[in-house]
Amino acid sequence: MRITVFRRLMADEFGPVRAETLAKDHVLSSLGGRTVDEALAAGMSAKEIWREVCAAFDVPAERR
Repeated sequence: MRITVFRRLMADEFGPVRAETLAKDHVLSSLGGRTVDEALAAGMSAKEIWREVCAAFDVPAERR
């Protein structure tokens, strides 16, 4: 998954402002205690990060 697609999915699910805030500030233990932005910068795949975000925020299966 491209990062641009990941960012669009985040914005569609959470709204553009909240998606940006979540990516910057919300630490997920499933990402090794990193934020989404830190995980992306560390080289984690956008697809894996999206799966972890969906699990953490109970995103319905049809939108994952």
